[in-house]
Amino acid sequence: MATLEDIQALLGEPGFHWSDPAPWTRLEQELEVAFPTDFRAVTDAYGPVLISGGLYLYHPGHPTRNLGEEIKESMEFWLEEDSAEFLPGGAGSRPGELLPVATGTSAETIFLRIPYEPSTPWAVGVQEMDSGEFVLYEMAFGDWLLAYLRGEDVMAGASAPERPFFEPLN
Repeated sequence: MATLEDIQALLGEPGFHWSDPAPWTRLEQELEVAFPTDFRAVTDAYGPVLISGGLYLYHPGHPTRNLGEEIKESMEFWLEEDSAEFLPGGAGSRPGELLPVATGTSAETIFLRIPYEPSTPWAVGVQEMDSGEFVLYEMAFGDWLLAYLRGEDVMAGASAPERPFFEPLN
């Protein structure tokens, strides 16, 4: 599994450095799901960020770029009948469901597929609304992000620029 150090080697030194677990605890209790450690580590390190001009990540402790609010709004959208038909499974926070955790700048939603069993690995799904294509990547979030930063095709056709970078969001 990719480590935060692997991601930092490509993306650069983070500047957010969140250490208070309270927002994560509240969000996990509300959604009744424990986020994968690699997702939390990246989000805690970089905070609300635009990665390589194509991927938005938010943080549960941020007042305006709040991950919990983004997830709830996105789940409402994906639970609507017209939107649900684009997903291979339900949006939600129960085992087997797709939890929307990030967005792309060209109409993508990035999901974490919640494992059925605690010993089963998480996966990353990308829904590209313009084409209607959904692709499931059987890899942890950190591995998926590392692949994206390396320019591999893991964003439903959109790719990262030659040199990865990030822009903090206020």
